[in-house]
Amino acid sequence: MKNILHIISSPRAELSASRKLGNAVVEKIKAKYTDAVIKERDLAKDHVPFLEEKHINTFFSPAENYSEEQSEMSRYSEGLIAELQEADIIVVDSPMYNLSVPATLRAYFDFTSRAGYTFKYSENGPQGLLQNKKLYIAFTSGNIYSEGPYQIFDSNVPYVKNIFSFYGVSDVSVVRAEGLSIPGIMETSLEKAIEDIRID
Repeated sequence: MKNILHIISSPRAELSASRKLGNAVVEKIKAKYTDAVIKERDLAKDHVPFLEEKHINTFFSPAENYSEEQSEMSRYSEGLIAELQEADIIVVDSPMYNLSVPATLRAYFDFTSRAGYTFKYSENGPQGLLQNKKLYIAFTSGNIYSEGPYQIFDSNVPYVKNIFSFYGVSDVSVVRAEGLSIPGIMETSLEKAIEDIRID
């Protein structure tokens, strides 16, 4: 049995191309692993707070010194991390927003990037603690960033890959629906991306 975590970051609903692409990835995973258990984390519905001083102070304080409020904040963060720890396969919907990821996804990473949980520091530097997991990134964009003159502007896919690499996840596949605002490409881009999905 495979545990699948689907992380949705777009604030758009039925008009979201990244949701459609991410859902297609999940459906193809379910077709391969018919007993898969799906956990959905919709960041547009369940907002992760933006990082504030109180959160940083909590994450860098010993648990035995927590106030009641700090204990609650830490439990919330640990709950998000537990979903990552339990997942065998992680699917991240990552639409291009202003050359990067949506603020919802950045906030999520701020609450899951915690020493002792998703990574640790050792004599050899940081080491990821989320081992033996598969990551699919469902990337969508109005322009084309995988190649050509605008490739240098892609701070989305490299960022998501780097975060998960820091967590210890090295098995990554990227599914791209690009050019969704370019006439002549936009008409078939999403359909072609869905057709090209391959599940390892």
